[in-house]
Amino acid sequence: MSSMIAVTTTELDERQPLLHNPRSLSNEEEEISNTPSTSSSTASPPPAQRLLSLDVFRGLTVALMILVDDAGGAFPCINHSPWFGVTLADFVMPFFLFVVGVSTSLVFKVKRLLNWCLASFLLFYSFVVEMIVFILLEIYLGGYFHGRHDLTYGIDVGKIRLMGVLQRISIGYLFAAMSEIWLVDSITVDSPMAFVKKYYIQWMIAFLFCTFYICLLYGLYVPDWEFEVPSTNQFGYEFGTKIVNCGVKGSLEPPCNAVGLIDRFFLGEHHLYQHPVYRRTKQCSVNSPDYGPLPPSSPGWCLAPFDPEGILSSLMAAITCFLGLQFGHILVHFKGQMQRLCLWSVYSFIILFTGYVFELLGIPFCKPLYTLSYMCITAGASGLALTIIFYIVDVKHFRKPTMILQWMGMNALIIYALAACDLFPAAIQGFYLGSPENNLVDDTESLFQFMLHSKKWGTLVFVIVEILFWGLVASFLHSKGIYVRL
Repeated sequence: MSSMIAVTTTELDERQPLLHNPRSLSNEEEEISNTPSTSSSTASPPPAQRLLSLDVFRGLTVALMILVDDAGGAFPCINHSPWFGVTLADFVMPFFLFVVGVSTSLVFKVKRLLNWCLASFLLFYSFVVEMIVFILLEIYLGGYFHGRHDLTYGIDVGKIRLMGVLQRISIGYLFAAMSEIWLVDSITVDSPMAFVKKYYIQWMIAFLFCTFYICLLYGLYVPDWEFEVPSTNQFGYEFGTKIVNCGVKGSLEPPCNAVGLIDRFFLGEHHLYQHPVYRRTKQCSVNSPDYGPLPPSSPGWCLAPFDPEGILSSLMAAITCFLGLQFGHILVHFKGQMQRLCLWSVYSFIILFTGYVFELLGIPFCKPLYTLSYMCITAGASGLALTIIFYIVDVKHFRKPTMILQWMGMNALIIYALAACDLFPAAIQGFYLGSPENNLVDDTESLFQFMLHSKKWGTLVFVIVEILFWGLVASFLHSKGIYVRL
């Protein structure tokens, strides 16, 4: 069922124990009070109103994920960038991480020692349980549902992917929650300087994380390495062992970067993502930026595994959660709506500007590596998006046009699992008439393509209808008070 979290300015220097986890893919209800705090312990708590903009932002992110996943093949320009650069799809993951950080700040208040211990225990317990659940979900999706167009069954336990989208979100949440429990001074915020003193340790830790990431990314020596080409590959390569020649450090290219080195060492080659996005680069696809046959002179590493949600890149992704955390602190400590909007706007533009400065200094935008420049521009864009939505929904109260996104945001986890992970379409596709291609999902998409005399635009209309369908499903769940979360 739905849970309510009231955030007021009353006794902000005391934290409550961790009661549940704020997830970007859950239905947590963050609430903000706009009334001033009271020092009277007997005064009734001020009324709180739900922060609807956070639901809308979460729902928008889920809708974008469905759009780029299902329409990205028809429109490669919105699909993930093959390696360097940024497209619409590359903003989805940072949006999720950013909203996790904002939600975390609304759940945690400063604590006494007993609450600190309880919060720490529940945090790690929750993290372990959710990582197990997400890995099991990865196994389920990887072994029983390969997608709408590839229904095969069976699991090779020696090739289970250990990292993934949900695992990265959990890691980001873990770092954000740990910093809220352990790294906040117990002082009352009554001035801008007090605000800085309360959270300056968090900023120092985030700076150390960034420095550690940069040192490993540019300082680790990447030797030559080898991988196994599967016998089932469809690209004409002879299966067997392939050697990738590196012997460099500081490289950000697909075959010889430190991110891949760390993942291969700790996770193992067979537990990485086997269909990396760099197969859409010009070196690896004649249809670049889309997937396609290998060019005649393609390098051997085109078939090598690489995990876009790996260990080192997830460390950098956690900084996006941290930045969302600071935006949430502004919600907690600054009660004027225009004051919040001004601070958010200034911080967002500063972060965006910093990202472009890093890019000019030679750190390219690269989602698979989650480079410092990519982290900054996507986090800054996340802040600007939340600022605009907050102004529209919670300041000006223009809520009817965003109701579908709000409902999707309140039940984001179930929509992600059923829609973005293809569970529902694959299950429907399993029922067909005559041949597997003659099923409700594919026939509906083909109908739109026939009506519009265009495969691309027919696919886009089909995906928009799909998003509206899931909005209606979320509306029904909301009307029944059903919210699915971990």
